[in-house]
This record gives sequence, structure tokens and C-alpha cells, in this order.
Amino acid sequence: MNRLANSASPYLLQHANNPVDWYPWGAEALQRAKDKNKLILVSIGYSACHWCHVMEHESFEDEKVAALMNEYFVCIKVDREERPDIDQVYMSAVTLMTGRGGWPLNCICLPDQRPIYGGTYFRKNDWTSLLFNLADFYKNKPAEADEYATKLTEGIRQYESIQFVAEQPEYNREDLELIVRNWQRYFDKTEGGLGSAPKFPMPNNWQFLMRYAHLMEDDNIAGQVKLTLQKMAFGGIYDHIGGGFARYSVDGHWHVPHFEKMLYDNAQLLSLYAEASVWSYDPLYEETADEIITFVKRELTSAEGGFYSALDADSEGVEGKFYTFTKEEIERILGAEAELFCTYYHITGEGNWEEEETNVLFRRESNEQLAQQFGLETGELVAKIRSAKAKVLEERGKRVRPGLDNKIIASWNGLMLKGLCDAYRAFYRPDYLDFALKNAVFTLDNLVNEDGSITRIYKGEPISFLDDYANVIDALIALYEVTFNESWLHHAKKLADYAIAHYFDETNGIFFYTSDNGDQLIARKSEVMDSVIPSSNSTMAYNLKKLGLLFDDEHYLGISAQMLRNVAQLIPKYGSSYANWAGLMLNEVFGVNEVAITGENFEQLRREMEKSYVPNKIMLGGKQGSLPLLRERFGELTRIFVCKDKTCGLPSVTVANALKQIRN
Repeated sequence: MNRLANSASPYLLQHANNPVDWYPWGAEALQRAKDKNKLILVSIGYSACHWCHVMEHESFEDEKVAALMNEYFVCIKVDREERPDIDQVYMSAVTLMTGRGGWPLNCICLPDQRPIYGGTYFRKNDWTSLLFNLADFYKNKPAEADEYATKLTEGIRQYESIQFVAEQPEYNREDLELIVRNWQRYFDKTEGGLGSAPKFPMPNNWQFLMRYAHLMEDDNIAGQVKLTLQKMAFGGIYDHIGGGFARYSVDGHWHVPHFEKMLYDNAQLLSLYAEASVWSYDPLYEETADEIITFVKRELTSAEGGFYSALDADSEGVEGKFYTFTKEEIERILGAEAELFCTYYHITGEGNWEEEETNVLFRRESNEQLAQQFGLETGELVAKIRSAKAKVLEERGKRVRPGLDNKIIASWNGLMLKGLCDAYRAFYRPDYLDFALKNAVFTLDNLVNEDGSITRIYKGEPISFLDDYANVIDALIALYEVTFNESWLHHAKKLADYAIAHYFDETNGIFFYTSDNGDQLIARKSEVMDSVIPSSNSTMAYNLKKLGLLFDDEHYLGISAQMLRNVAQLIPKYGSSYANWAGLMLNEVFGVNEVAITGENFEQLRREMEKSYVPNKIMLGGKQGSLPLLRERFGELTRIFVCKDKTCGLPSVTVANALKQIRN
């Protein structure tokens, strides 16, 4: 076994038996490269990554390839989920060199960590040829290699850099319309989502567009959001048997997934479908949200209440084997019920994708359409399908399971905790809140330290990144809004203060991704563009806006406003990559309603208020509290106060009257 044998990361442990002399990232490997004057080969991936497994099998398990790597390079394996800062630097390098990124990510660097070449997946012959050429290049043309590394490193430092904008613009509806007008060109108006293939769910995109459609009263955008939500939940990207979404579909129809299931996707999609249920109720949204929670509870939750990271795409060395079925298997499991089930999920004897006789389950027709086709009442059809799914799930559970990445990551736990709070707001299921509270206690007990710092990985190294703070703060604010327990809010404030002290760049008015007391890489970068997860900076800007209003703190509000100013001019160019920022601008245009509910029956009115869709609001209150907006507002009578822009309306005793104030 190589030097990865003592790692905690499941991904690094997958490579512990490779003949490659892998090092984990650290002083030993970096010093060896300098001492031996060897190029560094940085290979980055994650445990659920299918093509990472393919490259490992083809190249890293091959003795001859390993001998070449060991001879000319110091080889370092990195789990991108443990060290997203390293991934960020070298992903920037590869994107600058090739115009695209992805995993596995392979970067060749000088002994001082500066990159000179990189790419993603390489076939074995291409890989060996590349390594020979780069070793020869460095041996014979070291000055040229150094010159190229200097230019590329400067590009990395400038890539996605943000300039300070001093003048405060006036945001308006026209700004929002421009963002969405440019964005619409990428809509798939037949299958939903963006573009053709592959299709990623991009929950932050549809959350913004849903809120935009509501506040701007845009029926066309509303239709696109509803189409996308239905197509994703009907598609093969969704696990119709066990719940939860795969990472993306390889086709343009949401049919065939890339089968790994990530906590961060399911957490955000839970928030999306929960919010959509309040916006425009559809039983499909509620069912999807509930099945996501059931999946996470069953397969991604530790005994202590932490959430694991991912399930692998592969089982028994075959991608998707755990999730797919032949028609014969379904008939054996369900007997007489098989015909209805196979029609419902488009299961055929020939198979419905490239694997012969194998089926990825997906839907096209509504329950009402199929009920009519089979001469059933809709409720009867739903009950039959639910019963059949339970039988198939039980049988599927006997298969060899995909590998579990059991890292518990603070950032992703924050996303899931937020999702549970959103589901509780939408459906008022006490079990959802209990689930959320257990995770919140686990997070504070095990991932948050006394000084306000976070440890990113449960039982891992004492290191963290901005997304850990951003997503945990966001979750704690959400937990306050559904409980009115101010302790959650004070924890959020403490984390925000730590992040400002150690991550904020006063000069440019943006947060660095890495702490001022962490590892110093070749570049200290900021994460600004929203991707499959909102950027840590956009989430922090949201957090500071909320905390600024809740605590009446102008410092927080000023930082949030500065961050949006810096990014505002970039949003219209590609709205999909700035969706969370666009949501912040939406709130600036329409204002944020601060809804305070105080008195004995606050919980009843809070629940009633949540039934109406008001995306631009924050909730606060209870029987007692210390927040500025709550002072002198407690009494025997339960009342609702609606405030905006430092102005409050007359107190209401009914939700209907409070909503009138919001809508006027």
C-alpha cells in the first residue's frame, strides 16, 4: 500500500493499493519535489466520480504507467471535497488552458506548485505519451517551462477576480428583465432545464426564476419553471424507487443519469421543491420533497445525525447497476402488478437505454392519464404504484450497494439542514423539524469550534473554507425562522463575525475562499460564480443582508451591498452563473419584508403566514426575544408587524391583514 493508506478520505483510500507512489497533499510531498527537482503531478477527484474510477483502472492500476509516473513525478492525490481550495486553483489553470474543466482533474506542476499543463480524463496511451513529453520538456527547456508557469499563475490569480465598485447603482425592474431576457435563450422549452445534453438540475437557477416569475408576474417564466420541475421529477435522473436525484442526465431528456447521488444536489432540490409547493402547489412537488428526505434519512445519515456526502455511480464495477432493471426482473418481483408498473415507468423487454434489456425508470404521463387508460381512479392507481415501489425497493436492497462516501462535510450539511427547514416551512411536518434539529445539534457539537471557526470534515483536519461558513450560517438563520429560538441566530452571527475577520478582503470588498490562517497556495482566490452550488460569496452576501436586518447591523448590510455592487454588472451576461446574485438583486428591487409575529399564539400565525408565498421576507418573533425589531412588541395579544426599509405598518391580528400590507 502507498502513502494514502492512512487517509480518512474514502476517495484517497480507493487509491491506496495503486502501484503509483501517491502522496496526500502536504509538506512531505511538496518538499520532496523541491529536493529531487521533480515535476508534481496533482490528480484530483472524488469517490463517487465514474470517470475517476475509469482512469484509475486504465492507468493508475497499471504497473508500467505507474513506473513512469513514479520515475519522473511526485504524484499527489487530492479529494476535491476535502480540499476544494486546491481544486479551485488547478481547475482555474485547466479551464484557462483548455476552456473546460471537470473530474478527474490532472495538473502537472513545477516543483514550486505552479502548473504548466493540465486536463481531465486521459486514455492510457494519451496519458503515457503526455507524461513522457512533459518530463522531456522540463529536463531540456526548464527556462521555457518557468516562463509559461509564470504567465499561467498570473492568469489563475486574475481568473474570476472582482474589482471594487464604489458607486451604488439604483437597481430596478429593467435590470431584472435584462438578466432574464438574455437567460431565456438557453431555455429548453420542450424538456425544461437549460440547453441540450448533458442536463444539470441547477436548483439555484430555478429558485431565482420562480421568485422572479412571482414578483414580476411573468407567466412565461413561471411556465418554464413548472415544466422543468415536472420533467426533472418524471425523468430517470430521479430515483423513482428509492427517492433522490442523481447528479445529472447524460442526455437532453433527463432520462439516463450519471448515477452518482450527491448530498448537495438533493439538499438544494429539497429546498426547491418545498418552496415550489408554497408557490404553486402540485402533489408531485410534495411527494418529491418527501422522498428526498426519506432517501437521505435511509442512506446518507449517520447515527449521530450528520449527513454523509455521496453514493457512488458504480456497483460491482458497473455504472448504474444498482438502479436499473430488466422487465423480467420486474415481472418476477411484482407478478400481476408488473404490467401497470412497466407502463408507468416505460419498462420494456428490449430495454429503454443503451444497455441491452436494461431499463432506467422514467415517467412521461400524468397519474390522471394513466388512471384513465387502466380504468382506475387516480387515488387507486397511486396506491398500486406506491405498493409496487415498496416491493421493488425491498428487492433492490438485496443487491450489492454502491460505495458510500461517508465524509461529513460542514458545507453540505448546512445545505441539507436548510432544505429540511424549507420542507418544514412548506409542509409543517414535525418529523422534518426533529430531523433538522438533530443535525443542527450535531453540527454545533462536532463541526463548530468555541472561537467561531468551523472544522470542514467531521473528525478531519482543522481546516475550513468560506462555503462551510456560508452554508452553515444560512441553515442556522433558516432554523431560527422556523423555531424563533434566538440561540440559532447568535450562533450564525458568531460564525459570520469569524468569517469577516479571517476571510474578508477589505480592499476588493469580497470574501476570499481560504482563511488568512490556512495553507498558502500559489493563489488566494475568491469563489464568485454560482455553479451547481451557489457560490460562497453570493450566499454570504445573502446571509449578511439577513443578519443585518435582524440585528439592525449597518456593518453587515454595508458588506452585503458592496459585494452585490461588485458583481452586479456581470449578472446580465450569463444569469445562470450568477443566479443567487440575481436573487439578491431581486430583493433589492422589491425590498425585504421583515415579518415579526409576537405573542402567545405566534406559532399558529407563523404557520398560517408560511402558507402564502412571499419569497422576499424574513420571519422573526416568539413569546420573547432580544432582536431590535422585537423590542417593546410583546404583549398578551398575538400580533404581526410588517416592516420594510426601516418603516413598520400598523400591527395586524390576522395574517390576511398582514399580507395586505406586504402586497400594497
